[in-house]
Amino acid sequence: MNCRRYGSKPTLGLWVLIGFADLVVLTVTIGPLAMFAIIALLAVFAGGIYAARTLTKRAEVPAKAVVRRRA
Repeated sequence: MNCRRYGSKPTLGLWVLIGFADLVVLTVTIGPLAMFAIIALLAVFAGGIYAARTLTKRAEVPAKAVVRRRA
């Protein structure tokens, strides 16, 4: 059987197209200015989450070098 698993690139591409079509329908329905405001708020929210995750990461401690003598 030669089939793709769920979540493959063609499936992902289809969902991107569906999402884009949904955005177009929403823009036509509620107006371009309101849609721009919603997208801007979502971008600010996503940026805040990204910044919070980046700032809370601990600095990695470099591993100590192991010195071995030749036998």
